[in-house]
Amino acid sequence: MDSASENKGIWKYSSQWEEELLLLKAVIDKTELSETTKWGGSVYVYQKKNVIGLGGFKDYFAIWFFNGVFLKDNKKKLTNAQEDKTKSLRQWRFKSKEEINETAIIEYILEAIENEKQGKIIKPSKKEAIISELLEKEMIQNPLLKEAFQKFSPYKQYEFLEYIESAKQEKTKLSRIEKVIPMILANVGLNDKYR
Repeated sequence: MDSASENKGIWKYSSQWEEELLLLKAVIDKTELSETTKWGGSVYVYQKKNVIGLGGFKDYFAIWFFNGVFLKDNKKKLTNAQEDKTKSLRQWRFKSKEEINETAIIEYILEAIENEKQGKIIKPSKKEAIISELLEKEMIQNPLLKEAFQKFSPYKQYEFLEYIESAKQEKTKLSRIEKVIPMILANVGLNDKYR
């Protein structure tokens, strides 16, 4: 994939839903949210807080509610895009413009704004400290590695440790360690290329 299409990421299909997304925008414009562009797509904010986003995917276009977990969802419209990963984000998917029900959408958005006003958000859970005995061993044998690792922020250290320790088998952990050692020594964070 060339980097241009990669950067568009989740919005690379927006052009095939242009008309539908414009219709959704017209609906959202009737609320007090203001439109901004973040991550290459339309995000609607209330007092600088992300409330909803719009995007086109391969098989559907969607509104996502950043704190959708708090919506009552009486009409059973919302989906959790990634069951295990996404705690608060919820999507409302559409396959055609006929599915755009203005009254229902506005009802959901107003509820989302109300939740925002009440400050309903999921606090990120305090991350448990992770210890990687295998990486510790490597660092004992290689003081340069230890020194380089300690230069990273706690958050970036955590990303490395989580990456290594989330592997179930020891041989996978070891191959992940081999993969990250050159990154650590080069002072490159695990997810730097996505930042």
